[in-house]
Amino acid sequence: MATYGARPSPSSFSTPASTTLFRRLTWEGTVPLEIRVDSKELPANSDRGLETYYIQAPRVSYLPLLVPEIKRYLLDVVFDENAARIIKEEDWWFESEEGVLLKWHWPIGLIYDNHTISASARPNTSTASLQSVPLRLILHLASPPTEKLLLSPSPESCKQAFMGQMKEADFIRWGNTKRMTGLRKAEQDGLWEGIKEHNFDEYWRVASKVTPTTLPSRSQSPPLPSSTSLHTRPPSADPNTGGRPDKDGAYDVRSVPVRIYLPDGPVLQDLAPPLLEDGTPLTISRFLTTHLPNLFPPSVSDPPFRDLAYPLIQGIQAPPDTELAWLGACMAGADGWVNICIAVLRDS
Repeated sequence: MATYGARPSPSSFSTPASTTLFRRLTWEGTVPLEIRVDSKELPANSDRGLETYYIQAPRVSYLPLLVPEIKRYLLDVVFDENAARIIKEEDWWFESEEGVLLKWHWPIGLIYDNHTISASARPNTSTASLQSVPLRLILHLASPPTEKLLLSPSPESCKQAFMGQMKEADFIRWGNTKRMTGLRKAEQDGLWEGIKEHNFDEYWRVASKVTPTTLPSRSQSPPLPSSTSLHTRPPSADPNTGGRPDKDGAYDVRSVPVRIYLPDGPVLQDLAPPLLEDGTPLTISRFLTTHLPNLFPPSVSDPPFRDLAYPLIQGIQAPPDTELAWLGACMAGADGWVNICIAVLRDS
C-alpha cells in the first residue's frame, strides 16, 4: 500500500505527460501472489515440496489469465507425465487461504485490495502489517462449485465479463453505450488482447476512444486560481487533443463510474457527478462523507471527529481532496471503474 506525501492532490488539470504517466503507473501496478495447489488434490507421484507458485501479477489482469503460466510450471516441476494427461485446467478454481471463493471476474488488483480491507477489519491488525503482504491463494484442480461460480472461469468468460463492465461504465458516463458499441470488433478484441498480453499501448490505442480526457470543457472549467494560490493548475490536454476544450472531458460525464467496497460487506454504487451544484469538483472526501458519514464524518462536525477509515484506490491511499473526475480519467481500472476499497484505520 502506498500513500501520497504532502503534495497538491491530483486534479483533472494535468499535462499530457502526467496523464499518460498516471495511466501507465496504474497499468504497471502489480501485487504479490502465493498460489498453492490443494494438497488433497495433488496427483500421485507429485513433488510435494514444490507445489507453491509465486508471481508478481499485474493489477489489471485476471486469475483465469494466469492459469496457462501456472500450468506450465506445474507440468514442468510438480506433476509427472500421467498427471499431465488427466489434468483439465477448465476444472481449476481459486479460493483464499481463509476458504473464501474468489470472484474470478474481478481484476486481480481489486481482489488484493478487497482482501487487504477485510484484513484491516480483523482484531489485532495494524495498518503497517497490511503492506506488501502476499495474497495466499489455494488452487483447486477439480470439482468446481459451479452453482457459485455462475460461469466457467475461462478466459473467454472472463473476456465477456470484462466487456460487460466496459459497456456498463460507458453507460454510467454518458447515458448510452455508443462509444463502446461504435468500436469495430477488431478494436474491441484489441482491448482484451491488451489485457491478455499486458500491452499498455495496444490497450490505450482503443481505450482512449471511450475514456474521458483530462482536458476540461470550456463551459464547465473551474475558475483559474488566484495569484495567492500556492500552486497553479495550468490548462491541459490528453495526448493528441491539441489543447482544445473537449466535449469528452472528465467534467462532461454524467457520472464517474465508481463503486465502494466495504470490508466483508456489500458493494455500494451510486451516481457520482464530477461537479457539485456550485460548480466545484466533487472530491473523494466529499463523496465518502456523503455515503459513509459514520466512517468519514463531516469536517464541520462539532466537536470535529477524525476519520475511522481510509480509501484505497489501486493500492494507493488517496488524498482526501483528489477529484473523482481525475480518478475516472487517470486511475480507473482497465474496465473503466474507479474501485474505492474502504480499510479500517487502526493505530500502528
